[in-house]
Amino acid sequence: MIILDHNATTPVLPEILDAMMPYLKEEWGNPSSQHALGRNARAAVERAREQVASLIGAKHEEIIFTSGGTEATNLALAGTAGTSWPLVGRSGWRGTVSSVIEHPATLETLKRLRSTGHGFRLCRVTPEGQIDLTHMERLMFWRPRLVSVIHAHNETGTVQPVQEVGRIAHRAGALLHADASQSPGKISVNVDEMGVDLLTIAGHKLYAPKGIGALYIRAGTKLFRQISGGGQERGYRGGTENVPYIVGLGAAAERASKLQGQNLVRLRDRLWEQLSSALGQDIQRFTHATSNLPNTLFVALRGINTSNLLQSLPALAASTGSACHDGKSHASAVLNALKVPMEWHAGTLRLSLGHGTTENEIDTASEWIIGAVKKQNQDSVGNNHEQRT
Repeated sequence: MIILDHNATTPVLPEILDAMMPYLKEEWGNPSSQHALGRNARAAVERAREQVASLIGAKHEEIIFTSGGTEATNLALAGTAGTSWPLVGRSGWRGTVSSVIEHPATLETLKRLRSTGHGFRLCRVTPEGQIDLTHMERLMFWRPRLVSVIHAHNETGTVQPVQEVGRIAHRAGALLHADASQSPGKISVNVDEMGVDLLTIAGHKLYAPKGIGALYIRAGTKLFRQISGGGQERGYRGGTENVPYIVGLGAAAERASKLQGQNLVRLRDRLWEQLSSALGQDIQRFTHATSNLPNTLFVALRGINTSNLLQSLPALAASTGSACHDGKSHASAVLNALKVPMEWHAGTLRLSLGHGTTENEIDTASEWIIGAVKKQNQDSVGNNHEQRT
């Protein structure tokens, strides 16, 4: 099988699994225990914390381990809301400003918080899929407590101007959260350069296991804990730490800090050139031309149902939308934000490469997609002819 769906998840690499195995076998202690097994587990957790911190230019004490990116984002949003009164009005509204293209981990959390009186407003995006900075400036009229934006979009691959958003947010007295689930190991992530106060990391997007993530919390930032318990993770997340998976995330973070995306760019552009040359005006690219993830190509095929297309290509793993939604394609929400005509909506296709993707796989996948598109078009013409006769 050819895997072009690495934005959905990535495989646990052998070296990551090797790092984890001792903590699934002989080093099975509880990090809160005072004996040797416990101290070894604690040392492993703190080493992983340093590895994750190093990846994003943070201090180790600013990293909180979570069950994944969704929990990290929930903690950032709900934790911030818990530190302010849900007042309404220009002088007192302390809700959240986000954008119309956010992941459900953000949007669904904001909807839940709204039921408790913490409102939110959503910023528009430009036709290129980036935050509309002029609109963001206007939304600061409401003096939000928090601004939350996705760093690199999970569907389109477009990278957002987080640094500029941060300047706008901070001038208005707001904190800035960035969901960087898709970013580490693909593009540079540095919390000081980005100007973020909170940042989400998802382990399974960078070759660590599913079920582990982290939240960066800048020193001095106050959050209200969401999981009470024994005081682990600086009191933000009670519960015995998942040592093997934390170790896996640390190893993946160390590996990601050494990766470069040049080869992914070359392969992604090769894929686009082959598809666009063969399909011409019947394919459009909706990944930002210059500010993008090096591994992601988000396209739409006119008159094609890509759910049917992928079913006809069982040896190709790709996505019509974000795989971590609810099993349905949600790309239309993004395309609506980009003001894309409806004729393209059913034909969205996200192709995301991994560090193991080869040139031969790119060439083969493009041949398969082009062939399937042409066959679907021929079948459509044949059906139309039968209906007329």
